[in-house]
Amino acid sequence: MVKAQSARLDRKKLFGDPIMLSTIIVLLIFLALFILYPLAVLLVESVSRDGHFSLEIFRQVLDLGRFRTAFSNTLLLGFITGVGSTILGLLFAYVDCYVNIHTKAVKKLFDVVSMLPVVSPPFVLSLSMILLFGRSGLITRSLLGIYDNNIYGLHGIAIVQILTFFPVCYMMLKGLLKNIDPSLEEASRDMGASRWKVFTTVTLPLMLPGIGNAFLVTFIESVADFANPMMIGGSFDTLATTIYLQVTGAYDKAGASAMAVVLLSLTLILFLIQKYYLEKRTYATLTGKASRARMLINDKSVRLPLSILCAAFSIFVVLMYISIPFGALFKLWGRDYSLSFKHFEYMFKYSGLKAFRDSFVLSLIASPITALLSMIISYLVVKKNFKSKGFIEFVSMLAMAVPGTVLGVGYIRGFANGIFGSGVMQGLYGTGAILVIVFIVRSLPVGTRSGISALRQIDKSIEESAYDLGANSGKVFTSITLPLIKDSFLSGLVTTFVRSITAISAIILLVTPQFLLITCQINEFAEKGKYGVACAYATILIAIVYASILLMNFVIKHFGTSKALKESQKD
Repeated sequence: MVKAQSARLDRKKLFGDPIMLSTIIVLLIFLALFILYPLAVLLVESVSRDGHFSLEIFRQVLDLGRFRTAFSNTLLLGFITGVGSTILGLLFAYVDCYVNIHTKAVKKLFDVVSMLPVVSPPFVLSLSMILLFGRSGLITRSLLGIYDNNIYGLHGIAIVQILTFFPVCYMMLKGLLKNIDPSLEEASRDMGASRWKVFTTVTLPLMLPGIGNAFLVTFIESVADFANPMMIGGSFDTLATTIYLQVTGAYDKAGASAMAVVLLSLTLILFLIQKYYLEKRTYATLTGKASRARMLINDKSVRLPLSILCAAFSIFVVLMYISIPFGALFKLWGRDYSLSFKHFEYMFKYSGLKAFRDSFVLSLIASPITALLSMIISYLVVKKNFKSKGFIEFVSMLAMAVPGTVLGVGYIRGFANGIFGSGVMQGLYGTGAILVIVFIVRSLPVGTRSGISALRQIDKSIEESAYDLGANSGKVFTSITLPLIKDSFLSGLVTTFVRSITAISAIILLVTPQFLLITCQINEFAEKGKYGVACAYATILIAIVYASILLMNFVIKHFGTSKALKESQKD
């Protein structure tokens, strides 16, 4: 009864606040138009022919041997990547939380390596694999004398994806391990159980929902990945690359729509299982924080093997990243290792600064819009109570489950040929605005999750006091809420910029000759076999990304949320 009265009072306040009401309406229009509408167009076009309901397009697609092969390949690759990433992530998380690493440099190396793939362009490791283990690879050809090594195919993609996605599992599982009460494990040790017995009978069962959650997240990332299969896949087709080739090679947009619906259905089902089942079970299993600090393992029989194993993986990953700038500086990789700037000269002669300018400007435009939009959505979800709140939260997070190629096909079908096939929306297609919108949609879930986490730590009384003094919702948000979550806002700003400037899967189908984007240039030169030029682009892109992250850390450290504001959240 009290809750119902409170909800009615909240709705009355909402409808009496024109700023908040206008914000909600604009948000609903944006989410419906740029997330739901393109996906709805794909679904409608895949089940209709000549204006009538028909499954003929699906039948034709399912009859294609290439599609069936791509579907089974996608599931196989997702399973291998999910298992490999989860095991590797668990290894790093366990060493980080349970093992006493005496050398600080080694621990720092683990932290750096676990973060490198997260903030790097998605195809850098594929490029490194070709340089190190391809037919002209530094390791295979120059060191081992193997001239016919084939890195392309399932094994190449699986290795690259595991190294790319394992940091996601590492960060998820690290949080879970820190929340396990050490007294549970120490009680088993006191009763004579070995460390392995404790791990398999106490630690692992407590982590199972979290491990399943990490596996599914990685599985979804693998299934949706376009860049790595495109660069190193060879004849091993996945659904993401098959959809792209169906549009650009076979010019079969209707067939591509049907394939996109299949891929979307797969990722959406996995996303719903992960978010609404496994994620809740994870939190239910591990609640609160550990009661006291854990006694770290000093036993050499455990510490040394695990540390050496993690160190080996770390050195391998660092070696792969180091090969990129050297690939740009060597005259001819695999044959002439003399230093030269010819690849950089060719890069600037070919595109001048246009590719960097276009990528930088479009990403810079998308970043503040996405960061602000994420904070507004987070504020509405956490602090307000209205009927469409659940809809806004779900749709804003839905983009996380939509593969980039699916979104790209949806925008093509929706804004070039859909109900907005003429007028303003047709003018939008093929412009920089559509690329900015894609960047916003793709980064919205990350910023929203960060904002929701930050806002849940702010006591309602801080904002309610401002309302009692006569401030409207806009004033409260800009003068109280936003300063309190400044760190999350700045983090979202840079995260969006990094994700936008390194994006390829969604925009490769939407970019026109009017725009040159760095990621598309890397993909183009890698396909032509000009790996030196591709490495030159990638080197500068990595430098831009890391400069952005260093700048963010500096700004948050010196201009982030003040200590007084942080203390006010605790009181």
